[in-house]
Amino acid sequence: MMKPILLSITLSLLFFVLRAQSPLKLAIAGLSHGHVDWVFNRDEKKDIEVVGIYETNPELINRYALRYQIARSLFFSDLGRMLDQVKPDAVSAFGAISEHIDVIRICAPKKVHVMVEKPLATTFSEAQEMQRLAEEHGIHVLTNFETSWYQSNQEIKTLLEGDELGDIRKVMVNDGHQGPREIGVSDEFLEILTDPQKNGAGALVDFGCYGGNLMTWLMEGKRPISVTAIVHQNKPQIYPKVDDEATIILQYPKAQCVIQASWNWPVSRKDMEVYGTHGYAIATDAKTLRYRLDNQREEQIRKTNARQVPFDDPFSVLAAVIKGTVVLDELDQYALPINVITVEILDAAIRSARQKKTIYLNK
Repeated sequence: MMKPILLSITLSLLFFVLRAQSPLKLAIAGLSHGHVDWVFNRDEKKDIEVVGIYETNPELINRYALRYQIARSLFFSDLGRMLDQVKPDAVSAFGAISEHIDVIRICAPKKVHVMVEKPLATTFSEAQEMQRLAEEHGIHVLTNFETSWYQSNQEIKTLLEGDELGDIRKVMVNDGHQGPREIGVSDEFLEILTDPQKNGAGALVDFGCYGGNLMTWLMEGKRPISVTAIVHQNKPQIYPKVDDEATIILQYPKAQCVIQASWNWPVSRKDMEVYGTHGYAIATDAKTLRYRLDNQREEQIRKTNARQVPFDDPFSVLAAVIKGTVVLDELDQYALPINVITVEILDAAIRSARQKKTIYLNK
């Protein structure tokens, strides 16, 4: 007969294995964000199951119900009621950035984990409240950035950790596209992006957040000394309420980051240049790295594969973290401490642009 302690350990291991193999019960909060379609277009992956969708816009409900043949019973007009009824493991928020705080206020006391689309919040005070709620109720709060899936960025981090680039001195992050209306986002998503209350700003937040997240990650959670931002409206007839062009400068004791966020690029781009005391590395796209170290006479080009599973897909990351098969470092790009600082940077950048002066962060 199996001893009680051994039986308990065996049952615990069995429970862990079964839990790891079963799909994560995921609920969706909002359908207005243009990235929400991804969750309905990953049939080849079986690691999540959508068990409920919170949305109050009848047109969006009808559109998605018809587009993806979703049963009407999965739709709810009250977030709290949905959580009580379907009891999800996690919620993925696809509404306005300004609504992220409301989602977490409702989810945290119910011990429901949350993943939001970038950035975490529109204000630093809301980001701090999210962090307090997450810690108080013991939930994960992840922020999804496309650049977190880029293996090229991971390769740069590896070069830094191996001291091959030396100490960071200059980082250039370029993110943007032709403009949300120009690329044809949905009316609902456009309404969010061009509302200074719902989005926080225009291109400054929409694309400036990538640089804030990446630089904070590269600097291992260190906050900048100061933030300086300049914004402009090249297309006020299209975007009358928000900026469409922004440049943000982050100053550290011995490093500087220049973030160029734009709705005026001729093409879509997300690239990063890192210059250190021993060399430089440039992630030109998700899988291409150019670099030159001080002992090399010529620039090298390295083609990489996609990030390994589960880091090639944000929903897979969410499922793995909640199931315990992946433990995120607190300085990971998805993690809460990095993204609270990212929002602090954006908050300061908005104030800098408005007040036309450099904002110094308190120590």
